[in-house]
This record gives sequence, C-alpha cells and structure tokens, in this order.
Amino acid sequence: MPSPVPRIYLASPLGFTDAGRTYNEAVLLPAVRDAGFEPLDPWNVEADILHVFQLARDDPERGRRLAETNRLVGRRNAELIRSAAGMLAILDGDDVDSGTAAEIGYACALGRPVVGLRSDLRNSGDNEATLVNLQVEWFVLESGGQLVTRLGEALTRLRAIVDGL
Repeated sequence: MPSPVPRIYLASPLGFTDAGRTYNEAVLLPAVRDAGFEPLDPWNVEADILHVFQLARDDPERGRRLAETNRLVGRRNAELIRSAAGMLAILDGDDVDSGTAAEIGYACALGRPVVGLRSDLRNSGDNEATLVNLQVEWFVLESGGQLVTRLGEALTRLRAIVDGL
C-alpha cells in the first residue's frame, strides 16, 4: 500500500499581488506537486471569504463581515498548519512578511519542520551572519528545517526532512 502524500503548508505573502499570485499558480504550486507533496495553499480561499475581501472599503457589508472573516481565515490557516507534515516558507521581500513569520513560529511550536526559501537578492538579515531576521531564522532552524536560496533545493531539503533522511 503506497504511503500517503505528505501535506506541505505554503507560508507566503504571494496572494497579495498579481505578480505573486501568478508565481504561486504557475511556478510554486506545480513545483511542490512535482516534488511529491500535496500543497496546502492558504491563498486558495472559499468564494464567500474572497467576496468579503474584494468588497469596496466603504461597502457596509465589508465592515460588518470583515472581523469575522479575518478570524475564519486565521483559524483555517492554523488548521492547515496543524494538518501539515511540514512547511515551505517564502521569505522574500525587504523583510519577512509578518503573517509568514507568525506561521513559521506556530509551525515550530507544533514541531513541524520549516524550510525557508529566500530567493531575493537583497540582504535583509539583522547582520552578516543571518539570511533573514535572526528570530525568524532561529525558528526555522529550531524546527529542524533549513534556509535555502533556490526552490529546487528547498523542495529537496523538505523531502529529506519529511522522509526522515
């Protein structure tokens, strides 16, 4: 009997921009699937949640529904992290996205390994010994994970960690 496909949570800010969404759909998700993982994509949200976020800022329905929708999204993402065998965290940008950083800490606390991918050419570490914020880096490493700079390497490391190699 074949073993189940490991579920991997994808922590990232990629859903906030058109360019990020395009990369997520065209590059990241296919690569994760091709590596033999089931991606748990927090940006794949139900239509009713997406509807609330797409309402105009002055729409009264948005105001009435936004706080509860935010809680639903946070709860859903936490459930996805709990159901995952590990996490791939995208760490690109001037600084690591705050939501991604929180998800990394949560995964580490749950004992889920995190592989952090920083393909950004800019330096963002607190000093020359860190690739990203030192606390984020610490949680990635403490989880049993690793920081890498290429997507293929991230998926190879995640596979080895999840498989216990």
